[in-house]
Amino acid sequence: MTSLFEEVAVTTDDDVAVTRVNVRVNGERRAADVEPRLLLAHLLRNGFRLTGTHTGCDTTNCGACTVLLDGQPVKSCTVFAVQANNHDVTTVEGLATASELHPIQEGFKDEHGLQCGFCTPGMMLSAKALLDENPDPTEDEVRWALSGNLCRCTGYQNIVKAVLWAAQKMRGDAPPQIEEEGN
Repeated sequence: MTSLFEEVAVTTDDDVAVTRVNVRVNGERRAADVEPRLLLAHLLRNGFRLTGTHTGCDTTNCGACTVLLDGQPVKSCTVFAVQANNHDVTTVEGLATASELHPIQEGFKDEHGLQCGFCTPGMMLSAKALLDENPDPTEDEVRWALSGNLCRCTGYQNIVKAVLWAAQKMRGDAPPQIEEEGN
């Protein structure tokens, strides 16, 4: 053998049971036949092609895979797809409408709350869960709500500012306008 690997014949295990999963994803009813061991993150990304749900660590440490399950943030890399059966799942794709960003997405954009963007979907969904429960959080409450989400690029300050900006807009208060230089 001259290569670093040798291709082997693919075998199928026809004895693996599958379960029908019915889930409402971003308001749309979806169904899939899945193996009981399939993770929700993999169903969303590979099955439903909702690639905003990122998988970073597969151990619940980073939070990049955070989605909302019945409005509560969960790390979808450790939730089985079958556990989402007959439940509502919101991914980052479900925040915006066809013509408008969600205030949280606007806040991340306007307050420079992202850099590489890998952690951003999970951060946004954790922020949404917080703001749905507490529309007027303090900076410390935002930091606590996001504490299960890691960002390796930023110092979190702009992420916190983005969430507070979104909270202000969602309450109906005018978010602060950024003045351009020279004006």
